[in-house]
Amino acid sequence: MTNQAYNITDLLDIRHKVKVEKPLIHCITNHISINDCANVVLAVGAKPIMAEHPAEVSQITTFSQALAVNLGNINDTRMKSIMLSGKAALEKDIPSIIDIVGVGCSTLRLDFAKNFILECHPSVIKGNMSELKALYGMESSAKGIDVGEKDSITNDTMLTSIAMLKSLSLQTDSVVAATGVIDIITNGTDTYLIENGCEMLSMVTGTGCMLNVLTAAFISNKNIIGGTILAVALMGICGELSTNRKGTGTFRTKLLDSIFSLSDYNLKKKIRCTLT
Repeated sequence: MTNQAYNITDLLDIRHKVKVEKPLIHCITNHISINDCANVVLAVGAKPIMAEHPAEVSQITTFSQALAVNLGNINDTRMKSIMLSGKAALEKDIPSIIDIVGVGCSTLRLDFAKNFILECHPSVIKGNMSELKALYGMESSAKGIDVGEKDSITNDTMLTSIAMLKSLSLQTDSVVAATGVIDIITNGTDTYLIENGCEMLSMVTGTGCMLNVLTAAFISNKNIIGGTILAVALMGICGELSTNRKGTGTFRTKLLDSIFSLSDYNLKKKIRCTLT
């Protein structure tokens, strides 16, 4: 592909290693999407564990190869467990990702996300542009947990959005993944645009949460930028392959099937990733 920016062989190698090594992925996610999150981890060959009791989460994390945490539908117990697990992952050099769900509309979540990032140094920070602008300290027009229209990436705002995301990445020493019609992934130096996806991904609850744990599975071998690119592109491609006219219920089922069955050939053929 002429527009391929990241070495596809490296992406396929990451995917193959997950299937062979079957890493244990500790997922602390919201109960709205917890079943889909467990199944998507299994679909790529990894093993999920969804422990969230504060008395066990640190130990569970130390036995895992990656940690995914999610601020959706947050409560006191999960907040405590997320912080404990994040610190355990940092101590043991275990890759981690935080999905900053809702920080654009909740001071509680925003303050917690900032504290988690400061104390636990996650490998990846994932969010939509409204959430990432709020985290960065900019005015955000979030529409609940969804991106606000004023924050959506357009041709006119692309360069300023990339500059902000690169700055956030350098400040936090984390790969930043901004999801949207065009996904932006940056480590502060290299920035990748991924243009895979479909509208129906935003019409089924939990697809963002699924992407979060999918990313955790693919960063488990510690290729952080490569694993993040693979997760975002694979989810987008599988969304394209699953789009149908029957409705969102059929789409949800087909999406999981596509993630399980996507061939290396289709991944190579359909990925639209450019370095900017």
